[in-house]
Amino acid sequence: MVTREGAATVLVVEDDRNIAELVSLYLEKHGFKVLKAASGAEALEILKNETVDLVVLDLMLPGIDGWEVCRQIRSNSQLPVIMLTAKGELQDKLQGFELGADDYVVKPFDPQELIARVKAVLRRAGETKPRRVDLPDLTIDLESYVVEVAGRKVELTKRETELLYFLASHPGRVFTREFLLQRVWGFEFPGNTRTVDVHVNRLREKLDGLPKSWHIKTVWGVGYKLVVGEDAPHIR
Repeated sequence: MVTREGAATVLVVEDDRNIAELVSLYLEKHGFKVLKAASGAEALEILKNETVDLVVLDLMLPGIDGWEVCRQIRSNSQLPVIMLTAKGELQDKLQGFELGADDYVVKPFDPQELIARVKAVLRRAGETKPRRVDLPDLTIDLESYVVEVAGRKVELTKRETELLYFLASHPGRVFTREFLLQRVWGFEFPGNTRTVDVHVNRLREKLDGLPKSWHIKTVWGVGYKLVVGEDAPHIR
């Protein structure tokens, strides 16, 4: 990741030429280097051969759609992705974040808002902060996205790892679902926090049966916390 937002390279994946040109114009005006792709296949080819710091990704693309492009990006990298689409339904946003998107902009949009979101996502991606948590029976390394429980590697998704990392960084502290959405996903969902519950349940399923002295506990009516050393660690 580059150290200056203005030095970053942004890949704009958009099949509407007018929108692609407008987005590119504003990005270049703010000092970004811009690469453009008009299809999912072209975007994936560029990503194989170029160094890119962030992708602005339209969902409705010819051939390979934006969902699949995001899925392939997230399968082997943590490259920031901002989804750009005419679909503003909550379910579409939830699906985008489930796939690992970092933010979501709905058409029509103000180019200045998109620029602000690009800068914010790049800042979050490049923040210098502790990237490792060591607790009894739990190690999380966010540089490599490696999670070990009692010395055994556990396969988790990007969001599952980041959610566990955040909770483990503040053991014993209770967080509301809304706060977790804002801090882990970097975005506030209007009136729906089910995605947090889904990710917590998936974490529990994947971690069930592993020897550990900690667990994720539900605080009814509030949210979740990670508890270390409490009796009856199976209690949720």
